[in-house]
Amino acid sequence: MSAFPELLGKELGPTEWFEVTQERIDEFARATDDPQWIHTDPVRAAEGPFGTTIAHGFLTLSLCIPLMTKTLGLTGYRMGVNYGVNRVRFPAPVPSGSRIRARFTVQSVEEVPGGEQGVVLATVERDGGEKPVCVAELVLRMIR
Repeated sequence: MSAFPELLGKELGPTEWFEVTQERIDEFARATDDPQWIHTDPVRAAEGPFGTTIAHGFLTLSLCIPLMTKTLGLTGYRMGVNYGVNRVRFPAPVPSGSRIRARFTVQSVEEVPGGEQGVVLATVERDGGEKPVCVAELVLRMIR
């Protein structure tokens, strides 16, 4: 367990594999009111460009948080908040039933009132995939 500054420049991970099920994709579609057929209609998606349904990019991005929480192991803070995202890209799709995992690199840490703010590069890969499925610079505020 570490404080943010102790992790500066270190790559952490990979995480354990995490399966992205159709059920999770459907739940995300309902929660975000985004039922586009490439995500929620397996019959139609089978004829589409990916041959199956795929996870929403923002679902993949949101999964960075639970994966990161298990990996960074930050201690000495009352709470952490997602402050924003500097940059995010989805270079490859996540087909339903795929397994993903992530690596995290703390790129910068600065003092802010009440705690520290860090930028963490998240790189998410799919089991058997050639390209990352998500690359994002996550901005986190850790409050003491």
